[in-house]
Amino acid sequence: MTDHAPLGQRSQLPPVLSQAATATTLELQLFIDASLGYFEGHFPEQAVLPGVTQLDWAIRFGCRHFGYPLDVATLEVLKFQQLLLPDTQVKLTLSHDRAKRKLTFGYSQGEQRYASGRIALGSAEA
Repeated sequence: MTDHAPLGQRSQLPPVLSQAATATTLELQLFIDASLGYFEGHFPEQAVLPGVTQLDWAIRFGCRHFGYPLDVATLEVLKFQQLLLPDTQVKLTLSHDRAKRKLTFGYSQGEQRYASGRIALGSAEA
């Protein structure tokens, strides 16, 4: 996965308020701050966190935590259920299947589901 984000946004991840991890899962409580540059121009009437940003964050947090290189082979499942708005707290849940080289993610808060997906990773582990 090549980093094509505008300058200044390349490493702009949301603040992590808390985290819990096991060998196969990672749960992050994130604060989606309105000042993040990803909201600029998306959209003027109501700022919305772009889906590609949500996907990027899941890949970056997941690959970093589980020790994978940033190399996505295929997006197997990708679903956006609700809009993620500025100044929102959200839980990002990540899990992986090392044998199948798959990373699964979901953004939620309580009963509210925002986005989810499954990603097949490419190159061999670092």
